Amino acid sequence: MTTTSFAAFAQRADYSLLDSLRPDPQASGDGHDHRPRQVFSGHYVPVTPTALPAPELVAHSRTLFHELGLGDGLVHDDPFRRLFSGDITAAQAPMRPYGWATGYALSIYGSEYIQQCPFGTGNGYGDGRAISVFEGVFNGRRWEMQLKGGGPTPYCRGADGRAVLRSSVREFLAQELMHALGVPTSRSLTLYVSRSETVRRPWYSPNSRSFDPDILVDNPAAITTRVAPSFLRVGQLELFARRARSGAHPEARHELRMIVEHLIERNYRQEIDPALEFSDQVVALAGLFRGRLTSLVANWMRVGYCQGNFNSDNCAAGGYTLDYGPFGFCELFDPRFQPWTGGGQHFSFFNQPVAAEANYQMFWASLRPLLEGNPEALARLDGIREGFAEAMALELEAMWSSKLGLIRYDAELAQDLLQLMVASKVDYTIFFRRLSEIPEHVSALQESFYVPCSEELEAQWTSWLQRWRHQITSSGDHHETAAAMQRVNPAITWREWLIAPAYEQAAHGDFTLVRELQEVFSHPYEELSPELAATYDRLKPREFFNAGGVSHYSCSS
Repeated sequence: MTTTSFAAFAQRADYSLLDSLRPDPQASGDGHDHRPRQVFSGHYVPVTPTALPAPELVAHSRTLFHELGLGDGLVHDDPFRRLFSGDITAAQAPMRPYGWATGYALSIYGSEYIQQCPFGTGNGYGDGRAISVFEGVFNGRRWEMQLKGGGPTPYCRGADGRAVLRSSVREFLAQELMHALGVPTSRSLTLYVSRSETVRRPWYSPNSRSFDPDILVDNPAAITTRVAPSFLRVGQLELFARRARSGAHPEARHELRMIVEHLIERNYRQEIDPALEFSDQVVALAGLFRGRLTSLVANWMRVGYCQGNFNSDNCAAGGYTLDYGPFGFCELFDPRFQPWTGGGQHFSFFNQPVAAEANYQMFWASLRPLLEGNPEALARLDGIREGFAEAMALELEAMWSSKLGLIRYDAELAQDLLQLMVASKVDYTIFFRRLSEIPEHVSALQESFYVPCSEELEAQWTSWLQRWRHQITSSGDHHETAAAMQRVNPAITWREWLIAPAYEQAAHGDFTLVRELQEVFSHPYEELSPELAATYDRLKPREFFNAGGVSHYSCSS
């Protein structure tokens, strides 16, 4: 049955995290816990979000509403609107009258950090502006709903806890697109903006070519609700493992076990037999997460997605895309593509498999304390860790084979292609979509090139196409192959220069373009109409290259 009232929605509440894990013993009892402070133990801090004044609906995900069994009209229901714009007083029994924020550790590319913690201890890292407000079961599946921009928490490190409309539009649309692309991801529920509250952030002046933001901009405050089976992160396990190893408090090891048990229950129970010994469940968890993480990163590369800041605290322990901060999608093909000015080479497009392995290293290290005294289980766990690179390579080979329509991976053919793509400055998405038509001549591909093709390059392309087409046509019906390639090579992609006008117009109360993008992104593998293709299926205009806020951007949001 479709849920059409907030009272019926409230009846879906089922708070497994709050019921099975421990609150911070130093937390206030009422959730009014908004000032930065150290959190020494417990798995979460009860905290109330800060409501947006005069909230206005920008968009909601009809796809997710339908999946959850929610009627579209619910988005205009007053208590529903109040809850998801930050007013927890709208909660009705059996809902809890507060939300919760969680702590986690920070590791960057496999190195532990505490320097950025304001207390110099690492006890200040966590959800600074992300507050979960609901957990429940819909159509047999458990989902957690979290406000991004819901106000300060004890982990806010002195910030205001808000998100700007720009970043909120980006996160909302990106989650919609990634889900439609078939990439495991957190989901979008609603997006509300305040007409009366603004927050000031560094950003780029019009037509800026600056690398870093060069002005301060007042932005409308917004809250986007993201939804996932859980928001457990590798960094959370890491926090409790660090405390267990250092003996930070008498219950540290038990709290580590509790959160690992909760992770298994929330994200892996269908695949892990609860009758197994706990040590065997831990080993099974390590293998399953490795499989999900390697598959996820291969999917990112398939669609041109670059996470930008793939730290362990941005790595969902459930194996899906979690954080949409400094992300981007590759247009002009460059293995070193990195949209975030603070990201560096280690989080660049083609380095994501190595970044994933660094995060997996922290995940593995977090599980080891639970297996101390069990050398057999430790050996199995270590073997899974040692096999990460090979597992990642196999996923990538399968991904490239699918993009190229090959039955089996051909390393020489794939590497020659990547070199040609770099030399010809191709558009990643347009190129593979045109290749999916299995052309006979390079001329069919040249509309994806950002520069004219020299005679020498054209000859190399002709040779490569002949080799590739020979494999395609000798192994089956090339029409079936073309159709299969079109199911993995999308017709459109995220292009920041098309997103920027949407959030700029939304700041003035015009949500038309946000909703158009939402619709276009809902079926990214389908051929576009000529009218939509004229906008969404074209090369990046020259004026947007090196443009601040479009070709590159800070993490300011």
